[in-house]
Amino acid sequence: MRLGIHFMNFTHPGGGAALRAAVGDTAVAADAAGIDLFTAMDHWFQMEHFATARDPMLEGYSVLSFVAAKTERLRLSLLVTGVTYRHPGLLAKTVTTLDVLSGGRAMLGIGAAWYEREHRALGVPYPPVAERFERLEETIQICEQMWSDNDGPYDGKHYQLAETICVPQPLQSPRPPILIGGGGEKKTLRLVAKYADACNLFGSSTADVSHKLDVLRGHCDALGRDYDSIQKTILAQVNPEGDVSEFLSAMERYAALGIDLVEVAPAAPDPARWVTLLGEKVVGPLALI
Repeated sequence: MRLGIHFMNFTHPGGGAALRAAVGDTAVAADAAGIDLFTAMDHWFQMEHFATARDPMLEGYSVLSFVAAKTERLRLSLLVTGVTYRHPGLLAKTVTTLDVLSGGRAMLGIGAAWYEREHRALGVPYPPVAERFERLEETIQICEQMWSDNDGPYDGKHYQLAETICVPQPLQSPRPPILIGGGGEKKTLRLVAKYADACNLFGSSTADVSHKLDVLRGHCDALGRDYDSIQKTILAQVNPEGDVSEFLSAMERYAALGIDLVEVAPAAPDPARWVTLLGEKVVGPLALI
């Protein structure tokens, strides 16, 4: 099993001026530790179930671009892009730019978006959930078209593009991988089966994850998709400052279900040190699972 870092806490004792070093040092530590993936959130306000909307938050693709300049091997993604926040054509160009400047390390992590407060506060339209899923599917189709030889028009229900020119193309071939986040059984996991190279599920319990994977397998069977070609990832918690044996035991159970990668969030006030400890105590044993 592989390991990812989900950087989501931008509250630092040194305030905003200290975040450049906190993010950069953490990314460098993750790169050196053999960690595979670095993700940030796509939020404009901090999530209220984690802290408060007035706590610090940085824009996600700017964070990833900064991390790209500091590192050499980490794969880079948002977990996940909210489909409502960027026009699909501009999103495709943003991810392409990240891929080119990172040397081919970008991933498009995307989902249907959910944080209504930040939409309303910043004047971003917040359609009903059914429409957000329609827009999610069209956005994926547009990104796929822009990352192909077809630079002609796209005519969808919600988006109409006269030209889908994307020059330069991403470095990755045939395109950057696509990860869809969420565990909705009727829509999200069907879209995973239809389009995605990877999915991300909350690691709430092995029973819940097992059920979601069974649903995903059913969608794959119905669509003629190879279930095993989809990377399965979860979010979990670990404290590398303490005993990690329980975490590793839990990951063995998730790996037995087919989970390929687990993401964990560094803790303040010194996330770089936290990640260094993670590299010393978790990366090696986890790779053997």
